[in-house]
Amino acid sequence: MFIQTETTPNPATLKFLPGMTVLEAGTADFPSAEAAGKSPLAKRLFSVPGVAGVFLGADFVTVTKDAATDWAHAKPAILGAIMEHFQSGAPVMDGEGTPVHAEHDGEDGAIVAQIKELLDTRVRPAVAQDGGDITFHGFERGVVYLHMKGACAGCPSSTLTLKMGIENLLRHYIPEVTEVRPVAG
Repeated sequence: MFIQTETTPNPATLKFLPGMTVLEAGTADFPSAEAAGKSPLAKRLFSVPGVAGVFLGADFVTVTKDAATDWAHAKPAILGAIMEHFQSGAPVMDGEGTPVHAEHDGEDGAIVAQIKELLDTRVRPAVAQDGGDITFHGFERGVVYLHMKGACAGCPSSTLTLKMGIENLLRHYIPEVTEVRPVAG
């Protein structure tokens, strides 16, 4: 098994590509070891000293390290943990790990559907390239609330991505959108 690594715009985060499916559907974000209960893979990664966050995508694993840890020390251990996990045959997630997105009814339902469509087709594939994900959290009075995960969470360029990229895209296609704001997990 050969695992490729890629840097991300967030210097504290690396993207690991095991060359196989990680999650069949959706994404899974584990911002702490305590949150990793549903994922044997995330639990194994959090056992590596210095691992501060784990994010699972369709074909990648994004790992965030703490400030005191050097990638030169953590990367070999993380590669080993990922390889051991996939060779063990253990599941990536226990039970159903697919996130459930709340539906938005009412007068803004059509706008929310447009926002989600643009996020799914234009935004999420781009941020997945950088080892992260952005999910819709809400829409109220012209403001779109988004949750940044994986490499996007805490990335120095995430504010620029939200304001200059995503906000401009949504405002261009959906006049009712006036602003985009991040929300904490």
